[in-house]
Amino acid sequence: MVEHLEWDTIPLPRKSLIPGEGFFQVDRDEPVVDEERFDGVEVVVIADPDADGLTSTALVEDVHDDIALVPTEPHRFERTVEQLVNNIEPGMTVYILDLSPDAFEPIESAITSMVDTTAELYWFDHHEWDESTANAVREVGVNLSIGASDEVCTADVTLDELDGDFDDRWVDLVAVVRDHDLWLREDPRSDDVADLAYWSNPAEFIETISEHGADFPADVLEFLDERRVEKQSLIDLAVSRAEFHEIEGFVIGITYGRCSQNEVAETLRQEGADAAAVIKPSGGISLRGTDTFQRCHVVAQRLGGGGHPKAAGCKPAIFDDMLDFAQHWVTQGATSKHLILQAFETVTEDQPK
Repeated sequence: MVEHLEWDTIPLPRKSLIPGEGFFQVDRDEPVVDEERFDGVEVVVIADPDADGLTSTALVEDVHDDIALVPTEPHRFERTVEQLVNNIEPGMTVYILDLSPDAFEPIESAITSMVDTTAELYWFDHHEWDESTANAVREVGVNLSIGASDEVCTADVTLDELDGDFDDRWVDLVAVVRDHDLWLREDPRSDDVADLAYWSNPAEFIETISEHGADFPADVLEFLDERRVEKQSLIDLAVSRAEFHEIEGFVIGITYGRCSQNEVAETLRQEGADAAAVIKPSGGISLRGTDTFQRCHVVAQRLGGGGHPKAAGCKPAIFDDMLDFAQHWVTQGATSKHLILQAFETVTEDQPK
């Protein structure tokens, strides 16, 4: 009989090949919206819980003081909106931050009801939007502001749109978040901000950046250093699995593993890649470009995703059940790798080097 292994006892090389522990906890029947968190508040924020989404949330909180945050990832966005509209009280103000819909039709009913119920509904984002989707969102009464995806992050949009008295510390923080989110790689603090958002809970992250901006105190930096020991090991494992393919004069680095995709992509760039694709055990794909390849968002669109010229993501529609995921893990993303190469071939045919 095979003994049940505690997550912390699984060797790191094996852990890097499968999703994180939470992936195996079935939660489809659990609500993504907890109505108790809305007691006594007048402002509700729905946000992607990455550094950009949470920094945008912190800006909203600085203006409104007491808010209720509903963190949700892009693949849960539709479900979150549907549940939220049934729980908010009339007259509340709602912000949707750093999230974009694949299409308007699946959320049209919920968004329309939310507009009718709320005092105001604001939506700030910086991803690539289909023009018809943006127009449809505005037509039902949403105050939608979309920044240029290759120039600003959602925190930039939020900073510009809010009627707040933000000092230079906030402006500096937003610039650091932009540096990470647009994959500019010019400010070393951007890794600190991104990692803290990933490793801490949203409330802790918001409290830290609200007090310190992007210049973290010693105890926070020590915490990040401790977590980065395992992080670096996962990066090294992913880099060791990388393959390089030349397509129309572009070198594409592809790897598989649970890792920090930004650092892996940077290492592959240093090894000669014009673009990098990191296939995640959870099924998603992160795409990172360079100055020589700035069409990652177009590649992602070919696979049902989107993003920005130098940073994009997608999740191919190849997972119907756990058997598909099992195949994905055993083959280290073979099907996804094939689809990525096809997408790059299609895009680079239109823009040879």
